[in-house]
Amino acid sequence: MTTRRNFIKKAAVGTAMLSFGGVLEGFSAKSYNNIVGANDKIRVGAIGVNSRGLALASNFAKQEGCEVNHVCDVDSRAIQKCASAIQKIAGNKVKTDKDLRKMLESKDMDAVIIATPDHWHAPAALLAMQAGKNVYLEKPCSHSPEEGEILVSGAQKYNKLLQMGNQRRSWPNVQEGIRELKNGIIGKVYYGKSWYTNNRPSIGIGKEVAVPDWLDWELWQGPAPRVAYKDNVVHYNWHWFWRWGTGEALNNGTHMVDILRWGMELDYPTKVTSVGGRYCYNDDWETPDTQIVNIEFGNNKCMTWEGRSCNGRGVEGSTVGAMFYGEKGSLLITGANAYTVYDLDDKVVKHVKSQIAIDPRNLMNPAEQLDALHIQNFFDGIRKGTPLNADILSGHKSTLLVQLGNIAQRSGHMLTTDHQNGRILNDCEANKYWGRTYEKGWEMKL
Repeated sequence: MTTRRNFIKKAAVGTAMLSFGGVLEGFSAKSYNNIVGANDKIRVGAIGVNSRGLALASNFAKQEGCEVNHVCDVDSRAIQKCASAIQKIAGNKVKTDKDLRKMLESKDMDAVIIATPDHWHAPAALLAMQAGKNVYLEKPCSHSPEEGEILVSGAQKYNKLLQMGNQRRSWPNVQEGIRELKNGIIGKVYYGKSWYTNNRPSIGIGKEVAVPDWLDWELWQGPAPRVAYKDNVVHYNWHWFWRWGTGEALNNGTHMVDILRWGMELDYPTKVTSVGGRYCYNDDWETPDTQIVNIEFGNNKCMTWEGRSCNGRGVEGSTVGAMFYGEKGSLLITGANAYTVYDLDDKVVKHVKSQIAIDPRNLMNPAEQLDALHIQNFFDGIRKGTPLNADILSGHKSTLLVQLGNIAQRSGHMLTTDHQNGRILNDCEANKYWGRTYEKGWEMKL
């Protein structure tokens, strides 16, 4: 008889198959806390631990065979909160730093978690690999397409693992749904639709004020060109400013576009368009709150992403999801560890339920227990050489699709792209957005 412990180990390396439908039922806190890895301990540092980073550091600390021994943040409050949480979970005290460059000098870390604002993701990941660390990087992997390409090259050059936080690639029922799709359950798939909705309030008009004493604003900006501190940026609203963030498209669209690309077995597109804008409020928010991205591929396949930041009405009964349309029917994957198959008459022919409640709008920790499987896959990559479920090449390809959507939005016209690498063809205006501007001395260098 297969024990739950053995199942979790198998799930982490992707060996369990159709039995995934209901195995996670009754996944208790005790069994969760005892997910087993190999005997050798992996020492981990966490960079950016205010919200999502705190959740990830706590999750890593709960894994047997892992020790979170270092935390880093430019917010002194976040450092203390995370350090206290780790000590409460695992019993060990952690080293602390506010400058990740100093932290990465430490020789007692095998890997780092990066959950900083988006403008820091790629520079921090590259510095970590150059310092000899494996990297667990939250989405998106980069702020610009050029950075994504640099990370792909960096992982090869420095021979380090770089797992992107597309956690659904490790969720058992989502894996099963993708297998069913590839095995032809709805025939040839030619169209994919994805979406994310929320009811985000206005961020208002920011005022220049003194930097809070708990924040190192210079380090927070890091690679980004310098501006004065305003009171409506830190901690979350930076997502909606192009200087630091990437909008809803990369903040949440990355996850569902990745599922579409995975299930439809697609790489790079041929055409990308985007419509939308900041429609709901008149404030400092720069990125679209309403956006529809259309992505065409060279084999009679296409996909769309719809983002509505300020109107939470769901699609297909869910605030977030991906729907595949094929010759024989449709397959739906929402924000849960579940999938549903419909025939051409819209009748349900198969439904695999999630046994764990998930809140896609939870900004910090929507699916801790399931995300442990993604963490274990990262550990198995380090210990055993197991292929990563979301390596950096895969992560870059999916991130690039929504980055191209943002570039089409900002340039105001359709992009024609090279199907071999996703690069924009014959378009000087759009190619201005392929890279980004750095504060002098912070440029990414292989």
